[in-house]
Amino acid sequence: MSMDMTTVGDTGLLDTLQHEVAVFARRAEQTRLGGVGQVRNSMDRAAYLLLNRLDKEGPMGVKALAASMGIDSSTVTRQVAPLVDTGLVKRTSHPEDGRAVVLQLSPRGLSRLEEVRSSRRQLMAELTHDWAPEEREAFCTLLTRFNTALSSRMA
Repeated sequence: MSMDMTTVGDTGLLDTLQHEVAVFARRAEQTRLGGVGQVRNSMDRAAYLLLNRLDKEGPMGVKALAASMGIDSSTVTRQVAPLVDTGLVKRTSHPEDGRAVVLQLSPRGLSRLEEVRSSRRQLMAELTHDWAPEEREAFCTLLTRFNTALSSRMA
């Protein structure tokens, strides 16, 4: 069921919004939000989100990780393989079911994640250095709301 949520007065504003979101996505991917020119601290989006989720929620199985991220288990398996190969994530046996695999952030993974987070915080500070704290807070609130709406559409 498709709803036309636009009104005549909103068209220009919605055109601007969709364009700015597209530009934002492109620029974020270009810099990988790791800091312009800071290749050492860049990390692809999938790796960052997986490591971040394991850090925030702790060890979990592939299915639980996929469900918590709203993606398919096969996607998690494919994306986590290079993280295991590089020692950022550890695969261990489930304590109650030895056949099941549990993924957990390794100490090296946590260290790497902290490097990237620090670089990204620095970039955010640089990009918003002339914003008032209330503007940063409002932007975070609206961006969170926007991302929540996107997630709800995908569910």
